[in-house]
Amino acid sequence: MREHLGFLKTSSAVVKIAAWILLFFGVIGGVAIMLGLAPSNLGLVPGNPRLEGLIILALNAFSFFFLYLIAKIADLLIKIINEIKKD
Repeated sequence: MREHLGFLKTSSAVVKIAAWILLFFGVIGGVAIMLGLAPSNLGLVPGNPRLEGLIILALNAFSFFFLYLIAKIADLLIKIINEIKKD
């Protein structure tokens, strides 16, 4: 188990970073669709209803919490392994 501690620490950090990046871009994209902003004409995004922005926000929030939960489970596993090592 001890040989996996480095992998668990690294993967936990990588998954947390990925979760935050996913949340950031999801919020930007969802808000842009809800406000009707498009990079080309700054008008309504053609073919995308405003409800789609809310759906994108909800899916990205769920994905963020799911990935963050996985990273927290890895952190908990590291603490458990460290407690077992002390004995």
